[in-house]
Amino acid sequence: MFDFITKRSFLFNLLAVIVVFFALALLFFSMLGFITKHGQQQTVPDVHGKNIKEAVALLEKAGFEADVRDSIYIDSIPPLAVYAQTPDKGAQVKVGRTIYLTVNKTVAPMVKMPDLEGLTFRSAEMMLKSMRLNVGDTIYKPDFATNTVLQQLLNGRKVKPGTEVAEGSNITLILSSGTGSVENPVPNFVGLTYAEAREMLSASNLNSGTVIIDPSVSDTANAYVIKQVPTRKNEIGDFNMVRAGESVDFWLSATKPVTDSTAAPKPVEEDN
Repeated sequence: MFDFITKRSFLFNLLAVIVVFFALALLFFSMLGFITKHGQQQTVPDVHGKNIKEAVALLEKAGFEADVRDSIYIDSIPPLAVYAQTPDKGAQVKVGRTIYLTVNKTVAPMVKMPDLEGLTFRSAEMMLKSMRLNVGDTIYKPDFATNTVLQQLLNGRKVKPGTEVAEGSNITLILSSGTGSVENPVPNFVGLTYAEAREMLSASNLNSGTVIIDPSVSDTANAYVIKQVPTRKNEIGDFNMVRAGESVDFWLSATKPVTDSTAAPKPVEEDN
């Protein structure tokens, strides 16, 4: 072969190289359609909501590859179900192309509960969504700060900020409905324990305001209310009025006060 090439003229060898080059180029381009599967397109099947094994089998049967690209947690679909696919269902793509899948996680990831108290309902809703948490029930309670969050609950119990909760949890919000329009006489809390006073506040749709505790108190819940503002009656003996959602301030002591329901109320002296 070497002698055959060397005994030929340079021009002959050059022409031979050109012929071989064009022959190989013609062969390559004639096979390009087969290599790239030109014109062989298939409709991407819909695998949304299907189990990952079923989805992969369906895609491979249609002539595609399948690859799990990402995972997410959605509480409304089963674990390991396909949440999204790229390209989407109905797309016309080449046979053999990879279809990327996003799959639902089997266990909900944990997130830290945000502090929602004092926020408006809209701000609290947006914060919950950003943490992949849901707004559950909304319960309205009279309070002066209209439509703000008073408490945040999970499964009926108050949940503190920073507590780890599962993604997708439903958070119940206690919201302020504003103060009521009807005025009622202020209840008499003097002589009750603080726990009893709080129960009466709840029954009257009132809130606990400032609480001043005597140094002798070791158990706040069982401490006695010795003074309240507003008082039951004013200096001339008329009932003080209060609306639902307003607050009552308390002074607590370890000693139960002696009360005389027949005595005229004395003016409340402000502490210096």
